[in-house]
Amino acid sequence: MFWTRLLSGVILVAVALAAVIAGGPVLFALVAAISLIGMFELYRVYEIHNRLIGCAGYAAAAGYFALLYFGCQEFYLALLAGAFLLVMCVYVFSFPKVSAEQAMASFFGIFYLAVMLSYVYQLREGADGAYLVWLVFISSWGCDTCAYCAGRLFGKHKMAPVLSPKKSVEGAVGGVAGAGILGAVYGAVFQAQLPAFSEMAALWCAVICMAAALLSMVGDLAASAIKRNHGVKDYGKLIPGHGGILDRFDSMIFTAPVIFYLAWLLQV
Repeated sequence: MFWTRLLSGVILVAVALAAVIAGGPVLFALVAAISLIGMFELYRVYEIHNRLIGCAGYAAAAGYFALLYFGCQEFYLALLAGAFLLVMCVYVFSFPKVSAEQAMASFFGIFYLAVMLSYVYQLREGADGAYLVWLVFISSWGCDTCAYCAGRLFGKHKMAPVLSPKKSVEGAVGGVAGAGILGAVYGAVFQAQLPAFSEMAALWCAVICMAAALLSMVGDLAASAIKRNHGVKDYGKLIPGHGGILDRFDSMIFTAPVIFYLAWLLQV
């Protein structure tokens, strides 16, 4: 199990590295694919993955990514409003075969997966994006790794005993601190490539990573809460040893938009 998890983790990191370095259409295609697969996994929990109410969500997500790719940001709200109306129409005319919870899950999936994960692509394509985008991985996967190590070594006090019994307060502190240290090192090394942060690149990268790391743990727990509510262990088996797309990218759903907007504020 350990070697399976390690091997799949290495492959996952390699694919992510290649896509982020390439940027453009390659990263866009990967983010869109991850989002749609994640929606499928989420919809499967609510038993709408192969139903019309779920297809409405997939269609809306595809429309959102089309607008994003062609730079039609002014139509985002119109698309989300249209998606809401479409979902509600399907709900009304499918009643009582579709529950209110399933209708809300359909619309929630559009925003939770497609919109939130799209910030990885948007950050990469923005100013200094080739370097800023790595803060997403530092604050999510870096925090996760540091939290695991700190929890194993020092963990005594449960952070969320009902929701995630293995997570500890000490692990959380270690994860945030570790993400901050990694961010500081990254900022110091690539200070010249982050002109908007000037000579304070190490400090700002540390602050951004620590803030995002805090929310990455919320993202992880939020995904766990949905599973617990529905008695599901993993969202899928796509990534051997890790589970599904949502099991691996749940924290990044929260860190990507946080880093996008924090970086934008610092560059204004």
